[in-house]
Amino acid sequence: MAEPHSVAARMLGERVRHQRNELGLSQEDMADLAGMHWTNWGKIERGQANPSLTTIVRMAGVLDIDPAELVSGLGLAQLPQRKHQLTAADLIRERTRRSG
Repeated sequence: MAEPHSVAARMLGERVRHQRNELGLSQEDMADLAGMHWTNWGKIERGQANPSLTTIVRMAGVLDIDPAELVSGLGLAQLPQRKHQLTAADLIRERTRRSG
């Protein structure tokens, strides 16, 4: 089995799976309602895909939840390392320090 795309993808997938299981419906049923292929739904549940905003909103819609419930609390710490670890605020602060 493939590894999760990221910790954030794994967490999102766990939330989707939990909500789907609460409804007692299959991945196939949910994917059909969302207008997507069931294998893509499964990849998202396993954290093996990085769904677009449109897909997240569609999935939340058929799960009958606010999309925020799927992404709440996810942040940079749950994503793969990136080249720059600064935030926009860090960059502005450093530029201000250098020019001041």
